[in-house]
Amino acid sequence: MNTKKPLILISNDDGYHAKGINSLIDMLRDIADIIVCAPESARSGFATAFSATVPLRLKLRRDEVGMQMWSCNGTPVDCVKIALQELFADRLPDMILGGINHGDNASVNVHYSGTMGVTLEGCMKYIPSIGFSLCDFSSDADFEPLRPYVRQIVQKVLSEGLPKGVCLNVNFPKLTEFKGIKVCRMAMGTWYNECVKQRHPHGYDYYWMTGSYRNDEPEQEDTDNWALTHGYISITPTRIDVTDYDLLRNWQNKF
Repeated sequence: MNTKKPLILISNDDGYHAKGINSLIDMLRDIADIIVCAPESARSGFATAFSATVPLRLKLRRDEVGMQMWSCNGTPVDCVKIALQELFADRLPDMILGGINHGDNASVNVHYSGTMGVTLEGCMKYIPSIGFSLCDFSSDADFEPLRPYVRQIVQKVLSEGLPKGVCLNVNFPKLTEFKGIKVCRMAMGTWYNECVKQRHPHGYDYYWMTGSYRNDEPEQEDTDNWALTHGYISITPTRIDVTDYDLLRNWQNKF
């Protein structure tokens, strides 16, 4: 790898073959050396899960000037962990990126997302980390409108860094043009009707996990949901530390 360029690790939860991750590689190849380590197939919804009972394998898929692509049979977090140990022995990455995800990872979805699992794992390793998602689940989604914004955000973080324990959750609405960028908080929302019951021909019930999302504060204009529904790119600074400091101070003298 060219040591004069920044070095970026990229992973996702849609698999190494997905259009989103390959679009992200194409957007950044001229400004960074890239190592990709991504799941061999889709791992959506794995959040920060890792494999404790299954042996992992790495397979080199592409080896090009300034870019290597590896696949792993594990989770998105497995990909980050194994890549940092096995593929970055001589030099840690300057940045870790998750995505670009096929689908929305705003609001409470941050807690389920494998894309954000990548990002949070990088953040827990004290490496500046960003998760990128597009509100389009199509396997052939159009990522090209995101290009200048992805490059702008990546270059800003490369030059300025991020506070320790903070990463970025970046979501794009499904549009060809955006009104701009809003730095905003996570909206409070709820998933409901999350199981669909079916009857198997062999005589037993089984269930599909599904669901519908509801924004529980639709009028609040400082949230990621509001930004996305009004044509803006949302950037939500996200902390690893989940301590509620208000309750902490309130309860400290109660026990």
